[in-house]
Amino acid sequence: MKITVLGTGGGGRAHAAKLLGLGHDVYVGTRDPEATLARTEPDMMGNPPYGRWLADHPGIQLRTFGEAAAAADSLVVGGIDGHNAVAALSSVADQLAGKTLVDYAVPYVYNPQVEHPWPTPWGIMPKLDPCDVDSLGERIQRALPRTKVVKSFVTQEQETVVNPAIVGGGDHTMFVAGDHDDAKRQVTELLKDYGWTDVLDLGPLVCARGMEMYAHMHSAIGFGLGQQFGGRFGIKVVR
Repeated sequence: MKITVLGTGGGGRAHAAKLLGLGHDVYVGTRDPEATLARTEPDMMGNPPYGRWLADHPGIQLRTFGEAAAAADSLVVGGIDGHNAVAALSSVADQLAGKTLVDYAVPYVYNPQVEHPWPTPWGIMPKLDPCDVDSLGERIQRALPRTKVVKSFVTQEQETVVNPAIVGGGDHTMFVAGDHDDAKRQVTELLKDYGWTDVLDLGPLVCARGMEMYAHMHSAIGFGLGQQFGGRFGIKVVR
């Protein structure tokens, strides 16, 4: 199957590598492939230059956002940061029409000017925007009415999403939400291929609000476990 990953950060790399290992044809989208490959310094999260990573994963094809989105058969993984996601995805709306888009971005606003900041080991906690009365997942769906948007993957680091067994042998819960049942089934099948055995359908896309707001709780749990960033733990819904 031809599957596209939009974004070249750590999360996008995790999905691209896993999908390649599962035997899919993988296309990765970036704003400017030449500029992406020309970078020689680590990115803001400390990931090595993309060109070096790509050389270690032969078979993955780097394209523009539009070219990569067009190449997908029916499934696109959205790994664009939350601040830029709506604009970037809107620019390739025609290429995404009729396809399933899995959105896992958190709508973070970094270095916010707030009255009561939350200090963390790595700086001030980002602010969520939107929050409470809207979600990034819903905004993407409104911007892309011809695309089936599913919110998922967002309650875990993406390295754990693609390999749930690294936490508790995989005995934890992943969530999906969306307004299209066929798209949610498609994403659930992908999660099963990743190794998930407990996937909970939360219902319509409005439930993306809860998943996105969980991001702060996920950080708080990590701090409680002594993990400053990118910790490895899962949550389990006990019925």
